[in-house]
Amino acid sequence: MDKALKGKPFQEELNAFKAYQKEPSKNIDFSEEFLVLDTLFEGVSLLRDYSKKTKDNILAQGELLSIKLISSLLNGQGIKAKATDTRELIKTDENFGNAHPLSKLSKENIKAYFRKNKDVVHIVSGFIASNLKNETTTLGRNGSNYTAALLANFLDAEELQNYTHVSGIYTADPGLVSDAKQIRELSFSEANELANFGTSVLHAKTIIPLVEKNINLRILNTFNSDDEGTLITSRPSTKEVTSLSILDNVALLNLEGRGLLGKIGVDARIFGALSRYGISVSIVSQGSSERGIGLIIDADQATQAVIALEREFESDFYSQDVNKIAIIDDVAVISIIGIELSSFHKPFNALIKNQITPLLFNNTVSGKNVSLVVKKSQLHKAVNVIHGEVFGISKKINIAIFGHGGVGSALINQILKSKNDIEKRKGINLNVFAIANSKKLLLDKNGVESNWEEAIASSSYESSIDDIITYAENHHLENLIAVDNTASNVFYENYIPLVESGFDLVSSNKIANTISHDFYKELRVQLKENNKEYLYETTVGAGLPLIDTIKLLHESGENITRIRGVFSGTLSYLFNNFSVQDKPFSEIIKETIDKGFTEPDPREDFSGNDVARKLLILARELDLQNEFEDVSVLNLIPEAYRDISVEDFLSQLEVLDVQYQELKDNQKEGHVLRYVGDLSGDLSKDKGQLEVKLVSIPEDSTLGHVKGSDAIFEIFTESYGEQPIVIQGAGAGAEVTARGVFGDILRLSKHIN
Repeated sequence: MDKALKGKPFQEELNAFKAYQKEPSKNIDFSEEFLVLDTLFEGVSLLRDYSKKTKDNILAQGELLSIKLISSLLNGQGIKAKATDTRELIKTDENFGNAHPLSKLSKENIKAYFRKNKDVVHIVSGFIASNLKNETTTLGRNGSNYTAALLANFLDAEELQNYTHVSGIYTADPGLVSDAKQIRELSFSEANELANFGTSVLHAKTIIPLVEKNINLRILNTFNSDDEGTLITSRPSTKEVTSLSILDNVALLNLEGRGLLGKIGVDARIFGALSRYGISVSIVSQGSSERGIGLIIDADQATQAVIALEREFESDFYSQDVNKIAIIDDVAVISIIGIELSSFHKPFNALIKNQITPLLFNNTVSGKNVSLVVKKSQLHKAVNVIHGEVFGISKKINIAIFGHGGVGSALINQILKSKNDIEKRKGINLNVFAIANSKKLLLDKNGVESNWEEAIASSSYESSIDDIITYAENHHLENLIAVDNTASNVFYENYIPLVESGFDLVSSNKIANTISHDFYKELRVQLKENNKEYLYETTVGAGLPLIDTIKLLHESGENITRIRGVFSGTLSYLFNNFSVQDKPFSEIIKETIDKGFTEPDPREDFSGNDVARKLLILARELDLQNEFEDVSVLNLIPEAYRDISVEDFLSQLEVLDVQYQELKDNQKEGHVLRYVGDLSGDLSKDKGQLEVKLVSIPEDSTLGHVKGSDAIFEIFTESYGEQPIVIQGAGAGAEVTARGVFGDILRLSKHIN
């Protein structure tokens, strides 16, 4: 048609179309329809005019070709069939392109025709009709379904079966929401709402003839004859939420005018101006503070709408009563059909948590429908977030794990082992979509599998935070969590970019909380601004609920006066055993190394810096502004052995025996050695006194009782007096720490709503 309209040669394409139509059967006479097409295309080419009337006539030939072909093929298989041209039956007005049927006359024609033509399968043209001058018209969008609905009404059918490309109606578009569920049955009122708000399978005018006669409508899949589809009846539904519907070929028109506040007739002027140009408004939202009104209109009418309103309010611009008339393109409408406004807080909060802020909000007064306008770039993600909340579908938590050493590897395997059970019990789908080490990256939007170690080893992706962020954006992944299980001293630099990109944070890495207090504060500012959380329970007590307990006490106003404990599971094991066994210190060190409690270079544990960082984290939980340099740390390794190679150090462990044997022998009777962290001083001030030291304490004291590799903490408070709150448990081990990180992930998953 484009070629004909421009006067260019079109016959080659038209001949190809004719050949294609003849291909299924060479014996069908299409000469009448082909002649009409030849004549019409020639006329368009000569006149350079393509009116709606001409378009209707051309489109009608497609319907006529189809019914001739299908009826011929059926007759060839012994099924008596007849091609029925609805232009002879359905009469309409002269509104070409979107004609309205003349109900009484059409009904009489149809009833009379089907009384005369019985015992035959009618292959009826949809979409087309004719006016009283016998000129061809079309019934507009969804015209074929509308034709079927009219026939069902006029012939008093029991059920209308509508075959389409999907198996009925779903809770959302399956193309956008992979876990959308098929709706087996819904009411006409719900179907009408879905049709009004954009469901492509339905159109409101198709439903009206069926409602008049209480005729059931069943939506079926052309390509899946075994599926029962969706049944639409007059019976009211008992379920609250029916479906999510989307309009995406729309624009948001904003009119703002402070000077219009309180003026009568403004809305009438707006809608009057738009109606004069045939512009329909689907959603309206108003605000009174600056007398703003937002309107959702068809995207292809946006420019004309602005022109219409600028003309209407021209004098108001001069008087500055109107400040702005503007269009926001690339928006989409998500309508939640059937939801009570009182239930809307969960999906709304989930959107905000996922950094999706609706541009406009609207709810019906009498119905149970809520509509949101969002940026089209956020549509895919927004629909999935809302769908997961309102339909009780498993909430998908998309996790990126950085570092897969001892803790990271254990965590990944724990998640994969438990995810099915967690989804069944908690309705939370833990989806590890990214695993990264310092060199390589594994990405899978559907979640990594048990062979992840081989997969990342063979991955062609280089490790990149930006690539992970971009991947999450491109695949519209919601409910994002980044997990830092690295031992890196610089990975914290990625925390704020991750937060700004929509990730909550979980970490077993202590660095972010123990570098400068300025970064510590800035991170919290960014977390608050982006509505994100940061959990790091395992940075101090492995899997013990220490940080949570201290936070709860502090935030409730309890005055914590001192925190003391054995912070390191490694050093707990070392001194617990050395204190009670008659063995040289070096031999106990070797046992500690052999059990895998230490870092590859044991001096990292013996330096005391790890304990110092843990102590500093607790100090900052009490709003103290200490820096790492403020911590007094006893390094257990003599200075002469701190910078030599690991191999040289391990070969000379015996040099430590005399020093520590003397410390052990010179204790008071009934005392034991413990390497402790101690936070004391006036904790109501800006800074506290932080010490990491080796002490000799009574064996029957709280810290003296600790066994194995357990960590133990004493929390002294004003209310509890001299009796501390004691928290004790496993303080070391990759599995224990990973389980604690897993716990933080699950806690975050519950908060994301």
